[in-house]
Amino acid sequence: MGPLHGIKVIEFAALGPCPMAAMILADLGAEVVRIERKPAPGAKPASDLFDPKIDILNRSRRVVTLDLKKPEGLDAAKQLVAGADILVEGYRPGVMERIGLGPDTCLEANPRLVYGRMTGWGQSGPLAQAAGHDINYLSLSGALHAIGEPGGKPVVPLNLVADCGGGAMLLVVGVLAALTEARTSGQGQVVDAAMTDGSALLMTMMYTLKAMGQWTQQRGSNLLDGGAHFYDTYRCADGKYLSIGPIEPQFYTLFLQKAGLDDPDFSQQWDRARWPELKTRLAAHLQTRTRDAWCALLEGSDACVAPVLDMDEAPEHPHNRARGTFIELGGVMQPAPAPRFSRSIPAQPRPPVVGATGEDVLADWGFTPEAIARLRSAGAV
Repeated sequence: MGPLHGIKVIEFAALGPCPMAAMILADLGAEVVRIERKPAPGAKPASDLFDPKIDILNRSRRVVTLDLKKPEGLDAAKQLVAGADILVEGYRPGVMERIGLGPDTCLEANPRLVYGRMTGWGQSGPLAQAAGHDINYLSLSGALHAIGEPGGKPVVPLNLVADCGGGAMLLVVGVLAALTEARTSGQGQVVDAAMTDGSALLMTMMYTLKAMGQWTQQRGSNLLDGGAHFYDTYRCADGKYLSIGPIEPQFYTLFLQKAGLDDPDFSQQWDRARWPELKTRLAAHLQTRTRDAWCALLEGSDACVAPVLDMDEAPEHPHNRARGTFIELGGVMQPAPAPRFSRSIPAQPRPPVVGATGEDVLADWGFTPEAIARLRSAGAV
């Protein structure tokens, strides 16, 4: 059983990072019930980007479908919330209040509840009610401006920074911290997790380097943004790429030795003025062999070299296979739960649930057969 075994979570179905946060909590052993709003007859789905049958972000959850516009459905949701430790929602500020499930209402019913709110701009501020996506939230942190090649435009780092790191991960940290505090105080609270805040937090190291005078505003000219010849990716003879990162002098020396770079010019590792020239020369050198040939020579040593794998290659890499970093579930290859625990080991994830009414969940959460029958007759479930 995972370390969160016994923790009960209510997730209000949404798009974006909230489902990922709920997935992580479920992966770690929490019982997560996803409340999906019953669609109106003939209504189109909110998004056709994801096939719900293979949406990995929805794994390991039980699902209850409720019509929250009906008093019976709303009351059922309140009863579920009253029995939960954590609630997570990812709507715009004010939406849950308009539904009738805002923090005041839920905390009155369940004073120990941790109420996690996931938004892009946060619950307050001049942009709080504006629409947006990862790329927009990331823009305000300074991170997007910093990513890219010299003289080029900012490069979008997938939606890893705002949605996943600054959003989902921050929400998980926040609700677990609040849950720990609630066990001492006996009081729940609201966790306002904003992707703008989280993205800025993830930039802490870069702001530190900037304050030390070791980071400039010019993209692709710094130590960790591809500016250094010894911290970048390089194309090999087969068109595949290699990542190089021997920052420490002893690792850099080993890299030069193993890569056959005996030119004394490369000994000037920290001469920033020479980085562009050395990068050009290193690129030419690394194009003389295939990626796998370089890996046979360098990977696994302190030279700090690794292959840049695509999403088909990554699950097959020997290190990932040895650690079980990826698993196949329901015919879908996907990342395994993380991190690892020595004693409280989480169970194998379960495939997403599609089209469930959730009557079995309601029964498990204390609803009587008569109460479930009333929900059914009212069309609320």
